[in-house]
Amino acid sequence: MNVLPGIDITASALNAEKTRMDIVAQNIANAQTTRGADGKAYQRKLVSFETVLKAAGAAHDSQAGGIRVAEVKDDETPGPIVYNPQHPDADKQGMVQMPNVNLAFEMVDLISSTRAYEANLAVVKNAKQMAHKALNIGR
Repeated sequence: MNVLPGIDITASALNAEKTRMDIVAQNIANAQTTRGADGKAYQRKLVSFETVLKAAGAAHDSQAGGIRVAEVKDDETPGPIVYNPQHPDADKQGMVQMPNVNLAFEMVDLISSTRAYEANLAVVKNAKQMAHKALNIGR
């Protein structure tokens, strides 16, 4: 018997949000990378989550199992092209293809992910307190 059933679900959310924060940090770190391993400007990465369902006996009866990262994919939106003839990646006209990373969007994503992570930590703390109080009933 699991005394804290919500902890498993919350742990999956914590792992997913950690991955999201890692990807946002990677985007921020590469906001000025004009040439990657493939020779092109860095492409912003996006994280998608999906719900995980766990079978609970019968095929028609299932319960929530948490969330997980479904995929991390490149944002195909083109980045800005800026005039900078001294840049090592400038073309013959002096134009440089920049990454499609908008720092304001990334900071909003980072704050949102941090708040979701904190909320899930609060769930763990409350579940732990409830289990502790339930064990103390009748003392």
